[in-house]
Amino acid sequence: MKNIITDALRKVKKASYALEQLSEENRTLILRSLAANLRLAEVEIIRENQKDLALLSESDPKYDRLLLTEARIQAMADDIESVAALCHPNNVLIEENERPNGLRIQKRRVPLGVVAVIYESRPNVTIDVFTLCFKTGNACILKGGKEAFHSNQVLVSLILKTLRNHQQTSDVVYLMPPEREAMNTLLTATGLVDVCIPRGSSALINYVRDHAKIPVIETGAGIVHVYFDASGDVQKGRLIINNAKTRRVSVCNALDTLVIHQSRVNDLPALVDLLAASHVIIFADSLSYEALVSFYPKTLLRQATVADYGQEFLDYKMSIKTVASLDDAINHIRHYSSGHSEAIIAKDSVAITTFLNQIDAAVVYVNASTAFTDGGQFGMGAEIGISTQKLHARGPMALDALTSYKWIVLGDGQIRS
Repeated sequence: MKNIITDALRKVKKASYALEQLSEENRTLILRSLAANLRLAEVEIIRENQKDLALLSESDPKYDRLLLTEARIQAMADDIESVAALCHPNNVLIEENERPNGLRIQKRRVPLGVVAVIYESRPNVTIDVFTLCFKTGNACILKGGKEAFHSNQVLVSLILKTLRNHQQTSDVVYLMPPEREAMNTLLTATGLVDVCIPRGSSALINYVRDHAKIPVIETGAGIVHVYFDASGDVQKGRLIINNAKTRRVSVCNALDTLVIHQSRVNDLPALVDLLAASHVIIFADSLSYEALVSFYPKTLLRQATVADYGQEFLDYKMSIKTVASLDDAINHIRHYSSGHSEAIIAKDSVAITTFLNQIDAAVVYVNASTAFTDGGQFGMGAEIGISTQKLHARGPMALDALTSYKWIVLGDGQIRS
């Protein structure tokens, strides 16, 4: 298997050079054709997706991530069209200066080259990755999980069909076998892969980081907090908390821990009342438990332990931590945060400024739901992942994050003394 995969990676690398030269007009046309083909193949996609779903329990957090519906397929096609309509960043002049010796020095954007993405469960990632990579002139390698095997196969077949219809090489995209052996071959493919982006569980991301010999951009787990300040608005807070927790519990920007100032603990029944309708289990510390025990359904209320903090639940579960001050809230979040998305609900401008300045996360919110941490919601069309590291890219990664830059030096015979 290793030799077969390595040969395929060499073809992808070669195809990346030709893809970089493809005109923006042709890239846009091909992506719009892909969106149309996706809409036409809706029935076929759902049929293949059902084969994967049949192997999972509906109670498994991966089930929702794996599920493709008519609405989700239409949303995928919409995202393709959104990306197609954006200007690609390649060859954009970032900066330019002229030196005293007459040399003109330019800094211009260029594609990364070959982008590999390793991901679990979510077949929409297959489409997002190809779309963003193709738009920016990058070839892509897709390593999906075995739980989405049929879904990924049918989606890649539509991509290949679209490329053939436009007389483009199919080597610009490669869907790897789902076996672990294939991933190990990919992670050691130095010289053939320019960057690898793992998306999924912390176990997957840690494995990739520990075994890769190629550059890696981490898209870490989302351990997400909302802090309700002493000055917070209850009506805004209850809607934000409910949306951040229940809109889609299986995604990385879903709320995990509500941190609340102890002076507002009596507002907890109102702040969490909407969660009961979604059967959200709350793990409450002693003060918040006392405030909720007479109001929140007893079957859904538990006493919190230390293990209930720092959890990415990916489920209808949430912990609550009461704090004595804004500083305590910041310290709690610093201790448990994964650096993904954090929010404050407050009216006090000093508290808001302090929170924004002292919370170190890819995205920090004021009086808004963390559900907005998404490339599409940020106006990027789609995303290839949400980076929680600080080198190269941070937060939702889209077109610009799939480029690097090179220096161009324009001279007229200059030599250095």
